[in-house]
Amino acid sequence: MAEQRHRAPRGRLPGRQSAPDFDPDFGDRPLTEARHDIVIGRWQGIRDLLRATGEDWPRRTHRVRLLAHAAAGSSAVENWRTAEPDSPDAAVLRAATEVVRAFNLAIAAGRGVAVDRARLDATVLVCLHAAEACPADPMPWVSLLTVARLYEEGVSRAELRGWWDELRRRDPYNTEGHTQMLRYLSARWHGTHGRMYDFARDVAGAAPPGSPLPVLVQIARVEEFRYVAEGVRGRRPLPDFGQHWRHELAVTEVRRTVDRWLGGRPAGPVVPEEIGELNYLTHAACYAGLADEAGRLFTLLGSRAARVPWSYTGDPAEQFTAFRRGRV
Repeated sequence: MAEQRHRAPRGRLPGRQSAPDFDPDFGDRPLTEARHDIVIGRWQGIRDLLRATGEDWPRRTHRVRLLAHAAAGSSAVENWRTAEPDSPDAAVLRAATEVVRAFNLAIAAGRGVAVDRARLDATVLVCLHAAEACPADPMPWVSLLTVARLYEEGVSRAELRGWWDELRRRDPYNTEGHTQMLRYLSARWHGTHGRMYDFARDVAGAAPPGSPLPVLVQIARVEEFRYVAEGVRGRRPLPDFGQHWRHELAVTEVRRTVDRWLGGRPAGPVVPEEIGELNYLTHAACYAGLADEAGRLFTLLGSRAARVPWSYTGDPAEQFTAFRRGRV
């Protein structure tokens, strides 16, 4: 947060020193081109991109999610549905887009103002239709777990469990779906810090080597920080967050995530769909004071920066640059 500034760990960190690149697509050029098509009113590029993505579920989930954000303020997905009403890909993207639009309504109304339940129910039906249209695709179930947060009292345990089970049948290690479930269980939405951390640690412990899922523990730590910081915004004194990142358990968990995720992944560059999670881990290593681990992570990232989570603890460009250079 702007009110709570932190210092970068001392000691120069390796890595490219070009300016942080906040490209939301994280270098996925075909995705960038398809999103540009949305801006100029074309839907054919979206169709071709999703067709080419096939059943690479991590990449497809990443692409559909970002396409939905681009399409939410346009009629591109509706135009596609009109032209190709039987397209499963169009149904999946429409569902994700309706979820983004529901969140945009919530943001416009202000925190604490519920979105009309009828609107949420209609969005759920669109997601369920997409699941029928594209039975193997996990993305409609990710969309359902996402929109569940907007219900004032949440959804029933049976419904939530059903959606969760359907997601895991299709893609048991889907990072975005797990992140949405974690947020649902957080104190900011319909759970508690304890439930959120229990979920994150259980998932991290069961994740296969090389999976990004252990980073859920670091995402949970950011969610807790955000919840507390937003709760005291504008009040004094602010809580001391120093030990939030640096106490023994937090440091141990960063090292464990580095070992489980990076120790098991193939050599080579990090793919665009993992850059967001890698920024969470890099942020955690920096605030934990783990200069060696942070240096390794910055080497993998290069200049590919994500505004979240850096924006929660200060100016994202300033922090990314200072930590990478090892300067105060």
